[in-house]
Amino acid sequence: MPTKTFIPIITGLLVATGSLLLAFRDTQLPDGQNQKPDDNRFTPIILTPEGALDEPMVFEPLPDGSVYIIERKGAFKKYDPTSQSVKQIGVLPTYKESDQGLVGFTFDPKYATNHWVYFFYGHRTEPNMLLTRWELRQDKLIESSQKVLLEIPVDREDVSHMGGGMTWDSQGNLYLTTGNNTANVYVSQTDERPGRSRWDDQRSSANTNDLRGKILRIHPTTDAAEPTGKYTIPAGNLFPEGTRRTRPEIYTMGNRNPWRPSIDSKTGWLYWGEIGPDADVDSENGPRGYDELNQARKPGFFGWPYFIGENQAYPLMDFEARKPGPKKDPNKPTNLSPNNSGLNELPPAQSAFIAYPYAVSAKYPLVGSSSRCAVGGPIYHRSDFKNPKRPFPAYYEGKWLAADLSRFWIMAIEMDEKGDYKSMERFAPDYHPRQPIDLKFGADGDLYVLEYGGSTQRSPVEARLVRIEYNAGNRKPVVQATASKKGGSLPLTVALSSAGSQDFDGDALTYQWTITAPGIAPKTVNSANPELTLTKAGVYQATLTVTDAKGAKNSQSLRLVAGNEPPVVSLNLSTNRDFFFAGKPIQYTVDVQDKEDGSLADGRIKPTQIAISVDYVSEGFDLGDIGIGYQRIDASTQYAVARALMSKSDCNNCHNPTIKGVGPSYGQIAARYQTDSKASDRLVQKVIKGGTGVWSNDIAMPAHPTLSVADAQTMVNYILNITNKSLSTLPINGNYIATILPGGKGKGKFILRAAYSDRGTNSPGINMPVQTSEHIVVLRSPQLLPTEAQVIAGGAVRDQLDEYTFLTAKPNSYIGYKSLDLTDIKQVEFRPNWHLYDIYRGGYVEIRLDSPTGELLGKTEIKEEQFNIKKMPGGMDKFWSRPPADDKTARTFTSTATLKSAVGKHDLYFVFKSDDPTTQQALFPLALITFKDD
Repeated sequence: MPTKTFIPIITGLLVATGSLLLAFRDTQLPDGQNQKPDDNRFTPIILTPEGALDEPMVFEPLPDGSVYIIERKGAFKKYDPTSQSVKQIGVLPTYKESDQGLVGFTFDPKYATNHWVYFFYGHRTEPNMLLTRWELRQDKLIESSQKVLLEIPVDREDVSHMGGGMTWDSQGNLYLTTGNNTANVYVSQTDERPGRSRWDDQRSSANTNDLRGKILRIHPTTDAAEPTGKYTIPAGNLFPEGTRRTRPEIYTMGNRNPWRPSIDSKTGWLYWGEIGPDADVDSENGPRGYDELNQARKPGFFGWPYFIGENQAYPLMDFEARKPGPKKDPNKPTNLSPNNSGLNELPPAQSAFIAYPYAVSAKYPLVGSSSRCAVGGPIYHRSDFKNPKRPFPAYYEGKWLAADLSRFWIMAIEMDEKGDYKSMERFAPDYHPRQPIDLKFGADGDLYVLEYGGSTQRSPVEARLVRIEYNAGNRKPVVQATASKKGGSLPLTVALSSAGSQDFDGDALTYQWTITAPGIAPKTVNSANPELTLTKAGVYQATLTVTDAKGAKNSQSLRLVAGNEPPVVSLNLSTNRDFFFAGKPIQYTVDVQDKEDGSLADGRIKPTQIAISVDYVSEGFDLGDIGIGYQRIDASTQYAVARALMSKSDCNNCHNPTIKGVGPSYGQIAARYQTDSKASDRLVQKVIKGGTGVWSNDIAMPAHPTLSVADAQTMVNYILNITNKSLSTLPINGNYIATILPGGKGKGKFILRAAYSDRGTNSPGINMPVQTSEHIVVLRSPQLLPTEAQVIAGGAVRDQLDEYTFLTAKPNSYIGYKSLDLTDIKQVEFRPNWHLYDIYRGGYVEIRLDSPTGELLGKTEIKEEQFNIKKMPGGMDKFWSRPPADDKTARTFTSTATLKSAVGKHDLYFVFKSDDPTTQQALFPLALITFKDD
């Protein structure tokens, strides 16, 4: 794994089905090239449910749409396209520390007939990495079929990088990437002192007689009649068989941590991502570090640890004297280390195909800046697919789709007719994969992307498999149907609207509304935005059908209730309507009026008939998941947030409100614990950690480790009160103290909700349904993430260092938030992200009202010594020892701006400035903006 990207791995390794529609413009290319397709023709489809994957590493798709995935801790899983679910089909016993786990996996080219799969993983007890072959039949790994092809001795303490990428060429040769297996330092690793061999890459990457720090090429035996697990050496590797002090398996050497290899089916050339060292500036100890996207047209030596990037040379360090020594000649490099068991004279060093540092790259500016983790990816050729359903357009023919895990991008890299670099551009620029760790094409022509998730800790929540589909033909219209009201008393006049409906192909559209109701003749209106008057009581369905010029059509329906006016519910706050402040009161009042039922003011509607609730929910809760339905109000409506949380979890697979299923009903749970005052806390922990033996020794409740304490508490409160027939709500006027549960980080939301269901009406022959109305106010954390600002302009960009995501502020760039309530906001605090590279110079933040040039509300400075750990008080040693242990950014020093008084809703802009008007240097990494009310 990449040492700079996954701190727990380095010091340990580094949803629900849905789709995202990307909308962009066409680009007409010059000189007769194929036209770039609309980016909205590419649709990322999230395949795996949330929580289905944990530290996924590599995947392989099969023609039937199923996808097999390995995880670093040893799990082997399968995504089933029919059930849209993931199941575990095996676990390999593997050593899990020092980047060593289950890191490599591939199918045999003849898998359809021989059922062979290959894994690369750390032996559980012996210090070896193993390349093994197994039979996979009916989704079971046959234990007796395991054959060991390669056994590579490795070190296991203070080391990183094990590679693990695998691919095949047209001749059935298997390529396997192996990392240098060396302790990580900022520059070149050539420590020749006794006892320091783990810090010497001359023993591995530059050693012709060692298989580490290489890309190997072997030809496994694939004759099912002789399943021996043997391999032969294909002709043309770097060293001919029998060459003294060499390993014939080596195809490329001088690699540090090569990742996902791919073969260009037209040229036979090899491509891969290469993770470089961490130095951020050039110094007397050597050049700054670079990640590389590499191309090998033939076997070769790719420089490490003597050269980086475009053959920039490192001085051979004298570690005893702590002085840099002479540099190697890239044309005649030698390895004279006492830790070298191979040849002294090495092949000429090959320059990187593409190399980029932490800082902005002048040669490849599009790659961005800050953390880097070059992954690689496939080269697209239409001829590689047999009758694909959705082939990519000719525009991508011969291009390399390569990803960077830390920078959230996939680049389409174009080569010229000689195979040299020509250009690159973002592929699907509004698709931001959360650490893409592997990408491949499937048989249908779709591009699959495996996302590791934001960090090791977040991987179980954020990891997912995504399929990117291309639609080359006529696209259906996008339909948006709305109504000015959802119902009302008779006569009911409603304005219907098709606003937002569109056709990405630019076709002319026709619109048709069809109005239906039981016992009433259907009515059709051929108009985009008609006005509808309903004179008979009933429940109507208004369906909008939009048809394009080629006959493709799409529809959307609305429900309208004529004969019963919906109630009007008002939830008003006298405190800030956007943010909560922990420990401070939220002051609210509720009012309800209904045309038929009366109002709170006249006493015909009682306070006990109104459901008023305040819930604290964790980050990521989707307000759209709250569905009030159309039922008469009861206790369950008060717990709408809890029901939404449970519907997104797996609760209803085993439980239901009243009838025992796999587990007890919610009513049974409530009855058992109704007199137990401590039950709530115990049940919260059981929901999170799982348990068994309470209701049946045969039934185990699964753990939900990714569920927050706050969300579990909300769900448990609902369950324990489900049989309470008397509706117990908050008062209609009150002060609610914003209390964060222990273990919560205060980054969630308080959801204030008032709801009322009216009594319905009875028309002759029609039982009119009730009308339910609600008013929801969401108060979010006063901590804002700069990377999630609604406006990011002027060159400010999203960056990442290890698992920390932040915004890189550039001179005169700015970010903006729309319609914020500034009531009671007195100060704004800015926390920079920690950084260890000298690529930021410090600067100022101006807070401006309503526009980037609007009224100046406040200003503050963020200096290098507040975030650059080398320049902080006490330096790096003090920084690493400073608490908190689990959040390095919390160790940086904040800057605070006092805000001029502003009341009500405003747009707010944060403009980044420098003392030097000519500088182009990045100013600072901004992690967090916090509003304060005192």
